[in-house]
Amino acid sequence: MRSDPASSDAPARGRYRFREYRVTTAPDSLALPVFAAVCITGEEHDCGATSGTFHEPDELTRWIAGHCAATGHELYEQTTHTVLCAEPRAWQ
Repeated sequence: MRSDPASSDAPARGRYRFREYRVTTAPDSLALPVFAAVCITGEEHDCGATSGTFHEPDELTRWIAGHCAATGHELYEQTTHTVLCAEPRAWQ
């Protein structure tokens, strides 16, 4: 005689299938990426100096080099923002 799974302490077994939604993304050719950095050098607290935003990574590198030369600070957190276009596909 089989036991009733609802009344037993054993976990129920079953197959679960999850649908997956597929999306393709690509950078928007009309939008420029944005680069920025924050100086995180410091023992008690971070320096906190911010670069502002740049559209070229070389401009950000120049800002970091200048801040490093003026202060000797060596640690920076960089953020990059890019506008993406999503092309949805069918559920699978």
